[in-house]
Amino acid sequence: MMGEISTAGFAGIVIAGSAAAFAGVLTWGQAGLGVDGAAVASVVQETRSFPICNGPLRTTCVVDGDTIWMDGVKIRIADIDTPEIGEPKCESERALGHRAKNRLRELLNTGPFELAASGRDEDKYGRKLRVVVRDGRSLGDQLVSEGLARTWSGRREPWC
Repeated sequence: MMGEISTAGFAGIVIAGSAAAFAGVLTWGQAGLGVDGAAVASVVQETRSFPICNGPLRTTCVVDGDTIWMDGVKIRIADIDTPEIGEPKCESERALGHRAKNRLRELLNTGPFELAASGRDEDKYGRKLRVVVRDGRSLGDQLVSEGLARTWSGRREPWC
């Protein structure tokens, strides 16, 4: 089914959060296979909160609509592209980018999700490439369906 990712047969990163508290629990399950057969890491359980990134020190926060920091690791959401907010080409791109960033924060803090490896482990900038999945559906696909992102085509497309 389009927009669904099967998580059967692998243990991924599971985040459980509370919308009210904007905090969650991070559990990386036993090592296994993720989307496209890519390996998924394994770590211990810890509490997480996803605020909007502010300032140069970034541990766990939302950078923009398709990039987050978690436990000091920069993660690019692999299945989508969202408008730029740092260097947008027009004001409408900046505005839509801020909407995407805020919606991603809301989605991450709403409930449990998994981070699944997808194809390559890292992009050319050293960011980990992951698909964010809740209940078998990509949160990236949810942003696409809300008009806040595009499905990643392998290259950036203009927003203006």
